[in-house]
Amino acid sequence: MGYTEMMIEGRNAVIEAYRSGKTIDKIFILDGCQDGPVMTIKREAKKHDSLIKFVPKERLDQMSQTGKHQGVIAYAAAYDYAEVEELLKEADDRGEPPFLFLLDGIEDPHNLGAIIRTAHQAGAHGVIIPKNRAVGLTATVARTSAGALNYIKVAKVTNLSTTIEQLKKKGMWFVCADMDGEIMYRLDLKGAIGLVIGGEGEGVSRLVKEKCDFRAAIPMKGKIDSLNASVAAGVLAYEIVRQRLV
Repeated sequence: MGYTEMMIEGRNAVIEAYRSGKTIDKIFILDGCQDGPVMTIKREAKKHDSLIKFVPKERLDQMSQTGKHQGVIAYAAAYDYAEVEELLKEADDRGEPPFLFLLDGIEDPHNLGAIIRTAHQAGAHGVIIPKNRAVGLTATVARTSAGALNYIKVAKVTNLSTTIEQLKKKGMWFVCADMDGEIMYRLDLKGAIGLVIGGEGEGVSRLVKEKCDFRAAIPMKGKIDSLNASVAAGVLAYEIVRQRLV
């Protein structure tokens, strides 16, 4: 499985991409454009939960690689997404309690790629990301993952809070990174667990945090109050790994 820059330009090209089953993450549409093909694209975007942004022509011209965008540019996932059930099956196939990463609002593709790499190396069974307000599986993410996307599944869901509730019914429990939480070394992180990591600026959102069973704080001795999202994910993930090895 390789990766390329998945930019799709032109109205018909975007419509055909949807019809062929491609996963479209984001669509940029010329502000004010409401003709037939654009309305068709908007309907498909709503049906498939693609993020739509209306932008001025200057922005589209800057983004375009061909100069023939026709008022529409879309970005497709560089890799296919899995279903959440496939992540659980991976755990079952390996005879292990599920260990999943759930990422709440990671917008930096380098952070997402680094977290996916860490998740694979830590033995996680998959990564779950939201459809909105987060970066998808772009070529930059694939490159930054250093090949990990070939070996670990990533699922994309409409609502993280709902997904957590559904997974709790299957016996999982959840811990989120929170600097106001309990020191991570004092928490029991064994068993079927989901590690929730928040975005670079806001951290874990209030609604998602309320669904978590525990909040884990990383001890910090410096004068700044947080770590990079991918670093925090690595620190917490390997405390989970340590406890699973005991």
